[in-house]
Amino acid sequence: MNRREYIVAAGVGLAGTVAGCSGQSEAGSGSDGGADESTASGTTAAESTPTATTEATGSSYAVSMEPVGEVTFESVPEVWVANNGSWADMGIALGLDAPEGVWLPSRYHTQYYDEIPGVSVDGSSIQKLWGDSGVGKEQFYEIDADIHVMDPNFLQSRGSWEQSDIDEIESQIAPFFGNSIFSTGYEWHDYTYYTLYEAFKKLSQAFQRTDRFEAFQSLHEEFRTSLDDIVPDSESDRPEVAIMWAGSDEPTSFSPYLIEDGTSFKQWRDLRVRDAFAKTEVRDFHADRSRVDFETLLDIDPEYLLLRGQENKTRSEFEDTVVSFLEADQTGSELTAVQNGNVYRGGPLYQGPITNLVLTERAASQVYEVDRELFDRQRVADIVAGDL
Repeated sequence: MNRREYIVAAGVGLAGTVAGCSGQSEAGSGSDGGADESTASGTTAAESTPTATTEATGSSYAVSMEPVGEVTFESVPEVWVANNGSWADMGIALGLDAPEGVWLPSRYHTQYYDEIPGVSVDGSSIQKLWGDSGVGKEQFYEIDADIHVMDPNFLQSRGSWEQSDIDEIESQIAPFFGNSIFSTGYEWHDYTYYTLYEAFKKLSQAFQRTDRFEAFQSLHEEFRTSLDDIVPDSESDRPEVAIMWAGSDEPTSFSPYLIEDGTSFKQWRDLRVRDAFAKTEVRDFHADRSRVDFETLLDIDPEYLLLRGQENKTRSEFEDTVVSFLEADQTGSELTAVQNGNVYRGGPLYQGPITNLVLTERAASQVYEVDRELFDRQRVADIVAGDL
């Protein structure tokens, strides 16, 4: 990996030296970051109080992350942007104000914070960074962030940027600090993938809020342990699910996802469901933009259909549109999942530590019929607020 040096502007002065940024390109997908899902919803404002760990220490500090290498900060970043809801949610969990911009605010599903007392996210003022022709540099100059929490390779592959554009933004504004972690389905991503909590730790170090990270990590470990009482010991007793993108109210073909190690599938891995596509010839959408139709699904006939692209609907809205359509369709109605009422929203593409708790609990209710709360909402709120 090549290493370079920049002088980056951060806060009130020069933020020091940033070393390292790979020239590898990171591609997104049509359903993963380059096309809008629906109208945007909201700005974020977490109701939190700063702690001592949010203050600049008076000396520089460095944090390393692939593919950008080691980034040195002269002061703690304040203004920030993120590429998607995974990193944005990590920031909220650290008690930060919302990012000034994300690729697509409509895919940063801030309604999940309604579950957490005292944490509110109003996304109406979060700037949409992704336009019809990708991401424009002028938006970075306009926001003038102290840190760009995004993988620069994504900008080169999906945003039509050149390496010179990356260099310009880092030298004139602030460093990039991120890694595309939501999916491992891309051949071009040949550097380290981080788990959700590995990435979360990196971000907490960048913002000097490791105390909140450690508190979330302990809560998460307790949460994971509690799932052992829910998940059957025998693999054959666990549900078989098909996760697909179905962005319309009347879907007749679908973009399939194979459950892999990206953060996008964390709730399903933790619940140890069986992947209906795993032993078939169906390819992951990330790999070749594959599609499946009703006939292919009938051959596989999964127990559960988990449909993405539907998170802006409530459960009842989803049932009144998508589920009703499948029940009325001559072929779709033959699917076992449709006949048994096992068609659900499959979760978003992006999740962070807070949204993962909410989504895992929802997933457990969908496939294991769990009807109780699985994590302490007030404890989450306390950590966000710095009451550790």
